[in-house]
Amino acid sequence: MRVLGIMGSPRRQSNTEILLDKALEGAGEAGAEVEKVLVSKLKITPCLEIYACLKDGNCSIRDDMRPLYDKLLEADHVIFASPIFFYGITSQAKAIVDRCQALWVRRHVLHMGGEDKRVRRGGFISVGATRGEKLFDGAVLTVKYFFDAIGVKYAGDLLVRGIGDKGQIEENPAALQDAIRLGRELVSGTKDPS
Repeated sequence: MRVLGIMGSPRRQSNTEILLDKALEGAGEAGAEVEKVLVSKLKITPCLEIYACLKDGNCSIRDDMRPLYDKLLEADHVIFASPIFFYGITSQAKAIVDRCQALWVRRHVLHMGGEDKRVRRGGFISVGATRGEKLFDGAVLTVKYFFDAIGVKYAGDLLVRGIGDKGQIEENPAALQDAIRLGRELVSGTKDPS
């Protein structure tokens, strides 16, 4: 069983990355093989909306997204992590989401690949500095549609408000434990999609 972690923060050792690492630790403890992708290290062109993917389900842009498509499709479970920037996910993370239009086309327009028999689950981890009531609403909706595009069921999230300083999440042991639990539950199947 493979769990793919997508780290969407441009800052290394960020609060978001700390939580993602804990979630991957939990997934590993539950028996999964884990891999973390650092979005900030990839060269990904934003979607150009040229719809070349309508021909055969493949994006015509040649960049670091190409191997990531395979990782997204091969993973049994996905943990997507991004801090909140202006009430949404980071631009680096959003580029990945937008480029998955090709995978959405494969599934919903071209009906390619048949039915995947796996129950693939996904979790979302996000940290925001403010405490706004709707702080995570837009990001959660974006991630839910992203998961749909790649054939993953949204199984749960860990959303933490009021964390802005680098490393501040380390002062929140409950959030660290919640991250470990999220990873374990994705693998064990106790974190089922609603």
